[in-house]
Amino acid sequence: MRRIKIERWKSKVPVKNEKGEFTGDFKMQDEDLLMVLNVLIANKRPEQIPRGLDKFRLFSRLSKAFEKADRTGVLELEEGDYEFLKSSIEKEIPSTWGLNPNISKAIEEFMNAKQE
Repeated sequence: MRRIKIERWKSKVPVKNEKGEFTGDFKMQDEDLLMVLNVLIANKRPEQIPRGLDKFRLFSRLSKAFEKADRTGVLELEEGDYEFLKSSIEKEIPSTWGLNPNISKAIEEFMNAKQE
């Protein structure tokens, strides 16, 4: 079992109009490790999305763990689920995310989570 404290932060993001065009304004948006992991998973190319009953169950467990972590502030993962996310980070995290110190800190804490 791995337990990771969910850090939360605010980021300044551009405001877009109905057409998706930048308006020149910015707003503050709440972000956290769960959001980062969700975006990483959702951005997998269709041919890279794991398939089959075992992966279906994995994603169901992740969904439940993320929901619980959103309420409690602690992400609790079984070892196999943690290894799946860790592998996804190692192989697929966009390098430009390293420019955001909050994301960098949250990812490093995730990667260094100790097994209990």
